[in-house]
Amino acid sequence: FNHSKRLHKLCELPKNSSGTSNLGAMKSMSTVNWPAQAQACKTARSGVPKQKVPQPYPLQARSSVALRGVSLSFSKPAGKLERSSKLVCRADGTSDYDVDVDYEPPIRPAYIPGRIDDPKYVRIFDTTLRDGEQSPGATLTSKEKMEVARQLHNLGVDIIEAGFPIASPDDHEAVKNIAIEVGNTVDAERGGYVPVICGLSRANSRDIDAAWSAVKHAERPRIHTFIATSKIHMESKLRKTPDEVVEIAVNAVKYAKSLGCNDIEFSPEDAGRSDPVFLYRILAAVIEAGATTVNIPDTVGVCTPVEFGELIAGIKANTKGIENAIISTHCQNDLGLSTANSIAGVANGARQIESTINGIGERAGNASLEEVAMTLLLRGKSRFDGLYTGINPRYITPASRMVSEYTGMLVQPHKAIVGANAFAHESGIHQDGMLKNKLTYEIMPPELIGIKRTNDAGIVMGKHSGRHALRTRVEELGYTYDQQELDEIFIRFKKVAETKGGGITDEDLMAIITDEVLSATEIWKLIDLQVVCGTMGMPTATVKMEGPDGMLRMCSAVGSGPIDAAYKAVDALVCVKAELKEYGMSAVTSGINALATTRVTIEPASDTDAGYTQFYQGNVKKRTFTASGTESDIVTSSVQAYVHALNKMIGFIAAQSGDAEQKTTPSEDTIVTDVSEPQPAK
Repeated sequence: FNHSKRLHKLCELPKNSSGTSNLGAMKSMSTVNWPAQAQACKTARSGVPKQKVPQPYPLQARSSVALRGVSLSFSKPAGKLERSSKLVCRADGTSDYDVDVDYEPPIRPAYIPGRIDDPKYVRIFDTTLRDGEQSPGATLTSKEKMEVARQLHNLGVDIIEAGFPIASPDDHEAVKNIAIEVGNTVDAERGGYVPVICGLSRANSRDIDAAWSAVKHAERPRIHTFIATSKIHMESKLRKTPDEVVEIAVNAVKYAKSLGCNDIEFSPEDAGRSDPVFLYRILAAVIEAGATTVNIPDTVGVCTPVEFGELIAGIKANTKGIENAIISTHCQNDLGLSTANSIAGVANGARQIESTINGIGERAGNASLEEVAMTLLLRGKSRFDGLYTGINPRYITPASRMVSEYTGMLVQPHKAIVGANAFAHESGIHQDGMLKNKLTYEIMPPELIGIKRTNDAGIVMGKHSGRHALRTRVEELGYTYDQQELDEIFIRFKKVAETKGGGITDEDLMAIITDEVLSATEIWKLIDLQVVCGTMGMPTATVKMEGPDGMLRMCSAVGSGPIDAAYKAVDALVCVKAELKEYGMSAVTSGINALATTRVTIEPASDTDAGYTQFYQGNVKKRTFTASGTESDIVTSSVQAYVHALNKMIGFIAAQSGDAEQKTTPSEDTIVTDVSEPQPAK
């Protein structure tokens, strides 16, 4: 990013008699007043005319730079922002990190559509529930969307894009419920914080009506409308002229405003490949029509940071009326540059970043919320002139785990911030450094993002631990549950603790929370399971389950192995046709007593017409449903995961059909034994 070249321009090295740079003379430069030298160079160049498009990434020198043993000190830009975090680096044992573990985000400026009173504040727009859910294989039920929205509220995101209301009645209802509950949950301790609830719509009145009817129940509703602006999209997809596209965009914004919405976001789809001059024109037109945020999407993830930074700088410099709107970024990750492009955007004038938890989304995904938030937290003051967000980092890990569990999309182990290996050190050299000073190989403490090191914990959880200790540990891990949910976790915790030796680790506890609380609503419940397998007979499984009518049923089946036999027995009881697409198992911790977590993905059988859904692009595809199960026994873990996935699928199909209770009865050719008297339906 031209830092080196511009650094030499700012501070030219002394020349020897031959006219070449004399690095040996650096020692004599240690007494040079470099802040004064830098100011003199700046003054000498002050007469040079400024470019219309600012250069991206303005140089902000570090406080000290080591060059061949010589320390060069430079002045840093004077910060205008007083923050509550302690951005210091201490090696005296009191704190080994740039940001204290007890960091609390500063009070954010009052929310005003189209304006941010603090020019250093960057709004975080989360689209996990909309763009993230469009990831291949990702599926969220209405209940799961609500849980994720609550976690996003804890995290402190400014805007929650809750979905695409026109897609289906279920999506509309989910967005509406989020607007009613989360969109009206005011946090007085955080200066009256309440998130904006946003709904996506195409640039037509039908979509906009659906979006407004869903989000208008929130205290701060927003409509996000879009239309493509690149040449290839306008000619090949829309078959519209540029003039027609501008007219459609303007009419959409005006119509949204006429409904009473005063917070309108407009996105020129595929802006990264659009003609900048045309972008200036259409953005100016929609701002004049009433748009308060203009989002610049790199829809196909083709831009580099320098390109995208220049695009944002050009929009800020050349769009009429841009001072009346917030510039936003939405960067896809097709080249792995979504986070870098988003940071380049805010460095050049954008003040909203659109992102998702774990970076999930279409194709290669989106900018990762945790990456952009932690970049600005750790480097915003020193490298980006004080830019900051309102994100509370201690909720990052719980949000990441929740989204991973609900969508069925595993986080890669080497994923930045939230990957399993992000704070793991195996190399002997690294371990030696960590034992001496954690700053040697870690730039942030894991506790800052909601991870507690097991070997630093003061409380060992085991079968003798009580409810109070469990509640305290759960809250320390960043989870918040009501008493009923905590009682469910406690019962499962006691059961696991009695069968697993060596105590319950944080990883075990988080796996229990995932399996007990974050699983789908129980329609069918596994009661008992027994398998017989080996080399001397056919693998056989007997399963006892409780159905939606409250009746206990039992069935036996044979298969190619114990898990296959158990799955066939479950299928015979549930009587919903499903195809197993993926199966995987992993140990939560190491050792013979480790818990096993099984993850399965299923979809409705190919001979059924259920389970399809529509996405905002207009395409229709079959949903997949992923769930996990955690037990000390691998067969039980596998069956729990399969039952959870079936419950997800049954619940989704029932919601799509409008049937509150999915009717599932055993087929006539299946031998099923009722083992209880009929009970009232749940």
